Amino acid sequence: MNTLALALFAALAGNLSVDEFNRLHRDVQTPRDATWRTIPWKTSVLEAQAIAARERKPIFIWAMDGHPLGCT
Repeated sequence: MNTLALALFAALAGNLSVDEFNRLHRDVQTPRDATWRTIPWKTSVLEAQAIAARERKPIFIWAMDGHPLGCT
């Protein structure tokens, strides 16, 4: 379970103040300048294929199966 979910559960249980929750939430955020945020991600494989062919670059496909929080 991720840190944000644990913080939320603790807050709901009354063990975490709003200020503590906000601090934890801020601490687990990805920096705006993280390298993966600079990649021009596409959600359409066809659009990505056309751009890759035009620019003569490979396509990286990230696929996943299951619940996004790992709760399978």
